[in-house]
Amino acid sequence: MLTSRAVCRKLAPLIRNSSTVCRQNVRRAGLNNARIPACVPAAHMSTGPLGGGGDNLKYALLVGAAFVGGITYAVITLKGDQRRYETRLSEISTRRQRSATPVQTEPSAVEATTTEAVSEPKLEAAPSPEEPRPPPEVAAAPSESSPQPPAPAADSTPAPPQLPSHAPYLLIGGGTASFAAARSIRARDPGAKVLIVTDEPDLPYMRPPLSKELWFSDDPSVTETLRFKQWNGKERSIYFQPPSFYIDPEHLTGAENGGVAVLVNKKVVHMDVRGNKVKLDDGTEISYEKCLIATGGVPRNLQVIERAGEEVMKRTSLFRKIEDFKSLENVSRKAESITIIGGGFLGSELACALGRKAAESGLEVVQMFPEKGNMGKVLPEYLSNWTTEKVKKEGVKVITEALVKSVSYRDDKLEIQLKDGRLVKTDHIVAAVGLEPNVDLAKSAGLEVDSDFGGFRVNAELQARSNIWVAGDAACFYDIRLGRRRVEHHDHAVVSGRLAGENMTGASKPYWHQSMFWSDLGPDVGYEAIGIVDSSLPTVGVFAKATAKDTPKAATEKSGTGIRSESETEDTAASPVASAAPAPAVENKDEYGKGVIFYLRDKVVVGIILWNVFNRMPIARKIIKDGEEHADLNEVAKLFNIHED
Repeated sequence: MLTSRAVCRKLAPLIRNSSTVCRQNVRRAGLNNARIPACVPAAHMSTGPLGGGGDNLKYALLVGAAFVGGITYAVITLKGDQRRYETRLSEISTRRQRSATPVQTEPSAVEATTTEAVSEPKLEAAPSPEEPRPPPEVAAAPSESSPQPPAPAADSTPAPPQLPSHAPYLLIGGGTASFAAARSIRARDPGAKVLIVTDEPDLPYMRPPLSKELWFSDDPSVTETLRFKQWNGKERSIYFQPPSFYIDPEHLTGAENGGVAVLVNKKVVHMDVRGNKVKLDDGTEISYEKCLIATGGVPRNLQVIERAGEEVMKRTSLFRKIEDFKSLENVSRKAESITIIGGGFLGSELACALGRKAAESGLEVVQMFPEKGNMGKVLPEYLSNWTTEKVKKEGVKVITEALVKSVSYRDDKLEIQLKDGRLVKTDHIVAAVGLEPNVDLAKSAGLEVDSDFGGFRVNAELQARSNIWVAGDAACFYDIRLGRRRVEHHDHAVVSGRLAGENMTGASKPYWHQSMFWSDLGPDVGYEAIGIVDSSLPTVGVFAKATAKDTPKAATEKSGTGIRSESETEDTAASPVASAAPAPAVENKDEYGKGVIFYLRDKVVVGIILWNVFNRMPIARKIIKDGEEHADLNEVAKLFNIHED
């Protein structure tokens, strides 16, 4: 067809000129005929030279001959092109077969074949020159494990793996949100080709066990196996899927049925949203059609520690990744004293985990924070004080209202000077003082960062741009009930990643989910929360006496999973039915066995904590979704059946 158009363009001027001459002769013939007497027979117009009919016949024959010649030339040319095209395909096929044979594999031959393979598909709507996609057979040709020696002129160094230059679905970040999105994309588009790029050396894994169950393992090689027993006794791996679940990145382009590939130890440093491509830290460029940003966050540190010098920094841990767990576990085997700075979720969980371990090894564990009690920014004061006593019973020395003034290294010890004059000496510091959302790509991508909560601002469908979505810790989204928020918990990563994956395949669903989070202070005390849980808000707590069923261990035995949100998020609450049992008085007012704490804003419930109450989150989610005022929250608490034995 391309050749036919070229022939037509060449013949067009000749046809136009012939047509113009014909029209001019017709006009001249008309003028001459006007001077011929009316009695002349009409037959003379076409048989003799009197009327110019002979000229018309000549030009008609000329145009016809040109047309027939053009068609003949086009047919002959097309047949020749077809023969050359088939010959070309045959040559390429022969080269591929030769390159697939190890004995004949040479770097120079691979380069030549790659060049030809990239240019050849122009016959079939190939990718643009900016996005070359070599065939999978060619990309896989330079095998690192080939036993045959290379050609004498070739370099003996094995060729690096061929990375895909294009990914239909590109997921930046290798955490929970990315994995949930990949699984969702593949569920809706079974042939999808998904590429996850992560700067960590590990495949996607779950983070909660890093500060919970892994510390209670009896396996001395837990840092290598990364397998743990849940509170219900079942064993599982920290990784979402084994390596066999994924395909090699270099094989992604040629995978007939698609798949999920993970590119580890690579960081995206620049994002070109107009060109739909990203640049890695090694200079590699990868184009995409749909992109998810799930970069998570970076642990914060105290400025006084960062300014204290190299010796202090070497003895300070930030806790976020697998390598952080391995490092701290190793330190706990050798150090005499570890101090945890921070009284939030992470700090309290690590304090309890290390405290229980300290009872066996003699390790001194200190936890300090500026609040009056553990979880002081989340729990009401009375419950925060109770939690602090619980942490102390785990073998932890708790220092409250502690503001760090300076940190120094002297006589093989770290000295933490507090503003009130107290001095704490320790061997190692764990800074658990919050998370900073990773928005490094915002500048190059031109994406908006929320000035109040941090993170990329997204719409209700988690979109930052038309073909860019954000999920997990890095997403600042609008909650239709609670306003704009940014959430840093596992359940939010799962649900937001899953929804982003669905929307990347065309679902166009808004994010209306109220995510939950949970924290365990060992196997006996745990809580689950939803909504805005801020101790500065008015609260109403309703408690009851706990039983043996009211522990995290019992909850996981019932649900069958230690990651409780995996079961909670799949449930929906029907109209809850209140317990008919009366609310008995709690015998010991200081013993908060189990209960429900409601957080209020303008007399409306905006947050709920279920204290040692499990598998009731759908009810809490419905209460917040309804957004109604309640005259008696004691009656609302009955919906959770906390008074039943």
